[in-house]
Amino acid sequence: MSNTVMSKQDALVSCPAPGETAGNVNSADSVSAAGKTTSAAGTAPEKKTISDKKLLEVKNICVQFGSHRHPFTAVDDVSFDIYQGETFGLVGESGSGKTTIGRAIIRINPITKGEILFDGKRISGKLSREEDQQVTRDIQMIFQDPMSSLNERAKVGYIVAEGLYAPGNRYTEEERNEKVKKALLDVGLLPEFASRFPHEFSGGQRQRIGIARALVMDPKFIVADEPISALDVSIRAQVLNLMSRLQKERGLTYLFIAHDLSVVRFICDRIAVIHKGKIVELSESEELFRHPLHPYTKALLSAIPQPDPEVEKHKELLVYDPSMHDYSIDKPVFEEILPGHFVYGNKKELDGYRKEVGLSSDT
Repeated sequence: MSNTVMSKQDALVSCPAPGETAGNVNSADSVSAAGKTTSAAGTAPEKKTISDKKLLEVKNICVQFGSHRHPFTAVDDVSFDIYQGETFGLVGESGSGKTTIGRAIIRINPITKGEILFDGKRISGKLSREEDQQVTRDIQMIFQDPMSSLNERAKVGYIVAEGLYAPGNRYTEEERNEKVKKALLDVGLLPEFASRFPHEFSGGQRQRIGIARALVMDPKFIVADEPISALDVSIRAQVLNLMSRLQKERGLTYLFIAHDLSVVRFICDRIAVIHKGKIVELSESEELFRHPLHPYTKALLSAIPQPDPEVEKHKELLVYDPSMHDYSIDKPVFEEILPGHFVYGNKKELDGYRKEVGLSSDT
């Protein structure tokens, strides 16, 4: 794993949207895909430093629902590592198991097999009360829908501070108020918004409140479950820029769950593509776009809208058919084709992928 990931060429410029607080994001700046701020004048972006330390290790986890006699496997033998300071993207269609993995990491969904390690310690399975409270402090989640994830009957101040009332967090009222004020300011909201109710805010502001709720616990790791999918396009840019800035300032590590590959390319350092509970391809972001190998990845990339109407009109839309794989005899494995680029397939398919990138089948 390389210690540094170069920033991508594409940058998303933040633009104020109606209903958003003025001054939340500097519209003269843009944030590079690696999360570093660059001026609109074209100053060369910085490199993003990623530690060699594995912060999260997911090892062969399986998540099942339903009865023991008729189980439904939502996640099947999934493994990946996330390094400290990294933004790891998890993409796939609806129902592929992305959110289930995120909820398993924060201990909402119990895992059937495998284990999850955080900072070298097991956090899956049965934990002591103190260990469970520590996991809650270290790992937070930003939810997909900013409308339903906030309690409409509670004021913003209580919503953001709610985690601070949990057992083991011994804060005075003054300390809680100060932490809420700082969290709101960090996401570009005014401290006086703490006395208002969620229905008084726009969608983008509600998502900022959700981000502040996660930040107030001072976490090391955040699971961002499609945090911009319910927002308007102009507000998406602001939220992505905000998350990139907070990562730089606080040294955060993200698991970014999405189904839009163009968004994931912008913010993520590495991307894993998941289909029906199995990861079928994993590599650094630019490598995945440069050399997509698995047919499902190619189908997802072909679905990305193109800004040029002529190109969009004549592009070839690929359709993925799972029946194209014959795993009855030659069983599939998850194997490294290029450095850091893993693909799921049997021996025949893997040999074909190697030829596709100019390698011999014996490599």
